[in-house]
Amino acid sequence: MGFSISLLLLLVSLPAILAQRPTHASIIVDGASVVAETDDNYICATIDWWPHDKCNYNRCPWGYSSAVNLNLSHPLLTKAIQAFEHLRIRVGGSLQDQVVYDVGSLKAPCHPFQKIKWGLFGYSKGCLHMSRWDDLNQLFKTTGAIVTFGLNALRGRHRIQRDKWGGEWDSTNAWDFINYTISKGYAIDSWEFGNELSGHGVGASVDVELYAKDVIKLRNIINDLYKNSNWKPSLLAPGGFFEPEWYAKLLQVSGSNVVNVITHHIYNLGAGVDPHLANNILDPHYLSRVSETFNRLDQTIQVHGPWASAWVGESGGAYNSGGRHVSNTFINSFWYLDQLGLASKYNTKVYCRQTLVGGHYGLLNASTLVPNPDFYSALLWHRLMGKTVLPIGSDASSYLRAYAHCARGSSGVSVLLINLSNQTHFSIHVQNSKNMFLNVQENGVMRENSFLKGVKKSVAWVGNKVSDATVSREEYHLTPKDGYLQTQTMLLNGSPLELTADGELPSLNPVLRDVNTPVHMTPLSVAFIVFPNFDAPSCL
Repeated sequence: MGFSISLLLLLVSLPAILAQRPTHASIIVDGASVVAETDDNYICATIDWWPHDKCNYNRCPWGYSSAVNLNLSHPLLTKAIQAFEHLRIRVGGSLQDQVVYDVGSLKAPCHPFQKIKWGLFGYSKGCLHMSRWDDLNQLFKTTGAIVTFGLNALRGRHRIQRDKWGGEWDSTNAWDFINYTISKGYAIDSWEFGNELSGHGVGASVDVELYAKDVIKLRNIINDLYKNSNWKPSLLAPGGFFEPEWYAKLLQVSGSNVVNVITHHIYNLGAGVDPHLANNILDPHYLSRVSETFNRLDQTIQVHGPWASAWVGESGGAYNSGGRHVSNTFINSFWYLDQLGLASKYNTKVYCRQTLVGGHYGLLNASTLVPNPDFYSALLWHRLMGKTVLPIGSDASSYLRAYAHCARGSSGVSVLLINLSNQTHFSIHVQNSKNMFLNVQENGVMRENSFLKGVKKSVAWVGNKVSDATVSREEYHLTPKDGYLQTQTMLLNGSPLELTADGELPSLNPVLRDVNTPVHMTPLSVAFIVFPNFDAPSCL
């Protein structure tokens, strides 16, 4: 009888036991080749213009987080920016083309944004006082931020159809503003011309030939005002959604070396209220769709503007302020980190997250400025993933996403692993290709080839410089608290990432593992793995 009960219990528990058995996977990194390169400061975050009464879906998640009302003296804001040493910050967003600068020959009254039914996005024009601009620049200087500022590209224009605007850009206010900025010695890395005016536009659009003409005008203003400066900022455009013909025409009409950086926006998860938001984030095929956008933009620049580089100028995943209980929780890091990995493979130099603070998608909580999970994901990327993107191959299912870069600050290699499966435990062997051929695919992760099919060795590292001595690798495993994907508490190697008792950011410490053992990943988790002694000639 006892034997029968034991056998029954074993049979009942067998599916659970089998589910716990790890699936073996081989990942191969080619340290002798280079796929692409990012900027040294790839991570970027935005500060928007939305007032506190900006609402979507009967929720108003912005609070006081805009360029004109954010508490610039909050210690968490300073600490969060300083954690990146030189965080790129883009000041811009939907309302930037309604901002006037209270400087120079401006004769009109300079009032804050007010809700009006007939206004663009439901708001009036708004004012940036120079005292506030001074305060913003003090924050940027104190924290070491690298600043991009989005200029008003609709000033002087008028609506000629429902969403189409015509007329010549009035550059007077922008000229006065840039001149004031130079006179104060403020270091602006780049000026961007307008927000989402390209192609069909969002709320407003401008014909490409007219826009290109005014971009040339802005280039001449920058060249003139900075002629006596040691530094000349870059010109960014158009800061909209990629439409191949419009973008190609912009580069053709504006001409060589006018636009330094082509910026585009990504909201590939859909509306913030979409009930399928979480499911989309965990669908590898859905995540891979955006690679076509990255690829086509890269090709457009190579053909029509090889002097320019590509940035993601704004990306929040879900539009209309992000997804409540999604964009500010652990699950969003699957999307965010996968985006960083995918974009980097297509020569994207900078990736600007919407937002640093504000909306549901802020890296920091809009009210308390306490970091959300994606803040720590961004910080780990910044500290561990260098600018050189390496080829990587895998024989695992599409639910295991993998990206490899030269390690930041060393000659080693960092690998980002994302396990989207809710059932599969992976036991992963990371190996050096030793110049073996790898077949790069457009979805960001190379598929199995004849070489991978033959690789089933139980070693995790191969390289000419390895000796028999034990070598350690660093592992940073990210999981949700209590296994709840929509928690706002992320665990690093099992410990919650929370502010210390005295309000400091937590340390991001790895666990060390023998490099010749497999990497173990639980379902629905993320891991950064750093191999300090990986034999990678491309990383020397």
